[in-house]
Amino acid sequence: MAEKLSSKNSRPQSPKLSAALEGEFALSRRTFVQALGAGLLITVTDSLSWGQRRGGGGGGGGGMPVVARLYLNADGTIAVAVMSGKVEEGQGARTQLSQAAAEELRVSFDRIRIVMADTDFVPDDGITAGSRTTPGNVPPMRQAAATARELLTRFAARQWQVDAGALEVREGAITNKATSQKFTYADLANSKEVAEAFQQPIRSDVALTSVDDWKVMGSSAVRANSRDLVTGAHHFPSDIRRPNMLYGCVLRPPSYGARLSSIDLSEAKAMKDVVVLREGDFVGFAAPTLFQATAALEAAARTASWQTASHPASSKNIHAYLKERAQMDRARPNTRGSLEKGLVEATKTLSATYTLAYIQHTPMEPRAAVAEWSDGKLTVWAGCDGPYRAKGDLMRLFNLPADRVRAIIPDMGGGFGGKHNPDAALEAARLAKAAGRPVSVRWTRAEEFTWAYFRPAAVIECQGGLGANGSLTAWDFTNINAGGAAIDTPYSIPNTRILSVGSSSPLAQGAYRCLAATGNNFARESFMDELAAAAGADPLAFRLAHLENQRIRTVLETAAKQFNWTERRKKVTPELGVGLACGTEKNSVVAACVEVAIDRSRGEIKVREVCEAFECGPIQNPANLTSQVQGCILMGLGGALSEEIQFENGRILNASFGGYRVPRFQDVPKIDVHLVNKTDIPSAGGGETPIIALAPAVGNAVFAATGVRLRSLPMRGEALRLT
Repeated sequence: MAEKLSSKNSRPQSPKLSAALEGEFALSRRTFVQALGAGLLITVTDSLSWGQRRGGGGGGGGGMPVVARLYLNADGTIAVAVMSGKVEEGQGARTQLSQAAAEELRVSFDRIRIVMADTDFVPDDGITAGSRTTPGNVPPMRQAAATARELLTRFAARQWQVDAGALEVREGAITNKATSQKFTYADLANSKEVAEAFQQPIRSDVALTSVDDWKVMGSSAVRANSRDLVTGAHHFPSDIRRPNMLYGCVLRPPSYGARLSSIDLSEAKAMKDVVVLREGDFVGFAAPTLFQATAALEAAARTASWQTASHPASSKNIHAYLKERAQMDRARPNTRGSLEKGLVEATKTLSATYTLAYIQHTPMEPRAAVAEWSDGKLTVWAGCDGPYRAKGDLMRLFNLPADRVRAIIPDMGGGFGGKHNPDAALEAARLAKAAGRPVSVRWTRAEEFTWAYFRPAAVIECQGGLGANGSLTAWDFTNINAGGAAIDTPYSIPNTRILSVGSSSPLAQGAYRCLAATGNNFARESFMDELAAAAGADPLAFRLAHLENQRIRTVLETAAKQFNWTERRKKVTPELGVGLACGTEKNSVVAACVEVAIDRSRGEIKVREVCEAFECGPIQNPANLTSQVQGCILMGLGGALSEEIQFENGRILNASFGGYRVPRFQDVPKIDVHLVNKTDIPSAGGGETPIIALAPAVGNAVFAATGVRLRSLPMRGEALRLT
């Protein structure tokens, strides 16, 4: 039997958690317990979360106490609750972080509950972006759990007066192998000594379980809250409801850069139960129904006078516009050897220019937020990927101290790099303050298409030199406007000049899945095929001849073998092509082989098959990683073949799924994913890099079939139409 600990050592609950459990800050005890498990007992030393006290952002140790990451459960229904500032937006972070804690605590996955993205309880782990959860936040979670396990083992050893090495930790229990004495984690939850021990810093040097000994990590776990998702029990940001809540909407300019000159709000203010707010150019409306709020908005909009600004059109060579405004004077090239020497030594030189269109992120759930003021404290539920970024923006907007703002990010319906800013939260908070009641703001799909920032358009200029033996002697690569992610070539070339240049973008632009790596890899891998053709070489052999990076070689050879590249390339026809591409970013590597069908009479490209090999170090959840690779492939199809924002006179012309075509079910090809498990390096993220090989592989397959090189994304099948 487990030894009993004196109840007089029972620890007090956190004042902030106790308040939350009793309904303050809009969380009922029932709701909280349903989320985390009955009987949760949390102990902290003050009313502020560790992230708030430290200013946060790192996600690591740095003196962070164990209690900031991990709490024991007193009644045994679950073993542990763990805390993370990351956001679950469909990438599997909730499950992955739970697996990490379970592995080091020696408990089964289903005995972990995780609290995510609530600034009153979790550390500041930074925004959820850049594939950083796996390399940046899984290790601190493991360190916290391993430190806790070590502290609990030492405590038990002192109680039994034995060496800690004589104890076994398994399934949430510490057992003396010689005497069969046992402490469960629940037994230790009320120990004052354990509570004090958990105030110690997380050890960054604590021994972690080796990859070969993983029991929970490395296996496919069902998503932690999958039942709630499939039954509809989970509340996404757009599902949040508060008592006495109003619905808000905001007046948008008619075009980019337009400024409000005048507006008559009298008709809207006269409407029953409608709250009208104007603060400078911000004009918003809130009412008991969205219909009422929209009616007030429309009445006011009819009276608005705007001062508009000139704006270029996407149809009038937007890429020339970007190139003309390239900030060359600010650029600093990365060089190796002498580009001039390499070009002189070349027996053949090639040049090509590639372009990218602006595209949108198109998450399933547009931006949404609910804001509520209570006794001078602001609480928001928002769909964005940085709880502490949202909190900071709200603090600055309303000049509030940290303890008067709480940001909660429920698991949300996608982001793909497009929800870094808490736009809807700021709008809802302004309206809620004016109304004195909670307000929900949910962007329409048209607003999401128009006012969310875009993946940058780009102009990418390439020049290469080939020696007499077909080897690369020179490489010149310049990206205008999109950025420098994955811009360096992984190929062995003695003389290179690589440059990322900013420009003056007519549209708001920002992060997109894998940043500029998709465009840079499209241009580089397309141009590598052009060089291979000029050298009379097989595209696979040409790449391997210039690749010293063994990780890229491995995935390239794996994809080629699984696809049966050599034999299928022999069967290329004007109607059927195969192509390949590879690349590296975010400390992971990818290669793809594709087959495309071409109908030149109709100007159509159909991707029939994609075989992709991906490696990101030790695989922590094979099923989830496979899903991430599949998702990247499907998302990449849109950017490769159809997605493009069209605009004129500062207005978006295709702000709906009717005019902006994302991949449909009918577009889904056969997808064959091969995960390479490399266990001798740290794990990297897998949610971004698999997207970068798709577009160039498709373009290379089109060229193989038709001899026509498509150098713009999206690649238009109309360019292949026979005349």
